[in-house]
Amino acid sequence: LVSKVHVEAQRHFDAGREIVLIGHEGHPEVVGTMGQLPEGAVRLIEHVADAEVFEPVDAANVAFVTQTTLSVDDTADIVAVLQRRFPGIAAPHKEDICYATTNRQDAVKAMAEQADLVLVIGSPKSSNSVRLVEVAKRAGARDARLVGSADDVDWSWFHSVRSVGVTAGASAPEDLVEALIAAIAARFDARVE
Repeated sequence: LVSKVHVEAQRHFDAGREIVLIGHEGHPEVVGTMGQLPEGAVRLIEHVADAEVFEPVDAANVAFVTQTTLSVDDTADIVAVLQRRFPGIAAPHKEDICYATTNRQDAVKAMAEQADLVLVIGSPKSSNSVRLVEVAKRAGARDARLVGSADDVDWSWFHSVRSVGVTAGASAPEDLVEALIAAIAARFDARVE
């Protein structure tokens, strides 16, 4: 998928379009996408506010691509602003957000409605893991935390918690998920659904 974004950015550049990359500054994928084209060919937009103030050279000749590990909801909000401001903006042929990221975010949204606490296994450097914590909080979880493994859990977080959601970033090994579930079950009367 990252290669696909690079190809799309190159295609837009070759067509003479001004390219907007929706992503997070400093993320390796963003650095790589921006670095493949001449400096200044790609403009980074991180937030809805950035999209509101972005001024292209030619408003009729703009295209956008996205980092693959973003929050689907955040990306949709930014894209909506860009499409409102630049109705002819060229969009990706197909959604660029990774299906693993999209599927996990959808699952977290459903889980968060019922969870007092959501634990996301992943690295703080993992964009999709960090987004899962944000998605859980926005979707109604009373609390959501990012942990590297069961060893990182502060069990005081479980005070007055009746339901816990457990998920993991796209690259987290399944054995870490199983170990976290086992650690919860060892301390509490837990039933897995």
